[in-house]
Amino acid sequence: MDVKTKAIVLRSVKYGDASLIVDMLTESMGRVSFIVRIPKTQKGKLKKQLFQPLTILSIVFNYRQRSSLQHIRDINIAVPYTSIPVVPAKIGIAMFLAEFLTYVTRDEQRNDPLYQYVESSLRWLDDAIGGYANFHLVFMLRLSRFIGFWPNLDDYHEGCLFDLREARFTSIAPLHHDVLQPAEARFIGTFMRMNYGNMRAFKMSRTQRNHITDIILLFYRLHVADMPELKCLDVLKELFV
Repeated sequence: MDVKTKAIVLRSVKYGDASLIVDMLTESMGRVSFIVRIPKTQKGKLKKQLFQPLTILSIVFNYRQRSSLQHIRDINIAVPYTSIPVVPAKIGIAMFLAEFLTYVTRDEQRNDPLYQYVESSLRWLDDAIGGYANFHLVFMLRLSRFIGFWPNLDDYHEGCLFDLREARFTSIAPLHHDVLQPAEARFIGTFMRMNYGNMRAFKMSRTQRNHITDIILLFYRLHVADMPELKCLDVLKELFV
């Protein structure tokens, strides 16, 4: 069955002398893995540069249900970036988000809202001129809506706690220790109400931003099986003052 779809590159790993294993989040089928042979000449369409993290592609492939690795028949850039590949801070954000998405979307089937959210977020980041230091925080928190553990903001009130395991605000302390005290719960409630357009108005120091990043990643680890420590996190934490 031929499938034509947009796809976002998450990770590529060298396989043998001239091939890549590429994981992508596709619009029509969710997560799909491909084996891509890179020709030694420049004549073929399948060039290594196409598989940089978070590249948005238009691809055609012949889907074989019993195969764990699919083969691309045609490929083009769907959304040409202007700044993400060249602005150092955006490169760092993209590396982190690609690694993050690799794990949190690992079992995703077709999920149109999820795909559209990720693509539109990347378009926004590419167009942004300053004011995006909090981008990854807003991106990660709002992504949870599409993965299935978005907290009910109606339950938030001043002085409440946030139960990370149950993904809910509460006035009653749970019996476990994965809980945020009121000051940190307020941060979570605030960021869940933010969007990319207004997040620049919320000023934080690097220390505060990195602390909230760690909390959000803990939140995901409690809900996403076998999510490891992210290798690109240290780079992300050094990007903004």
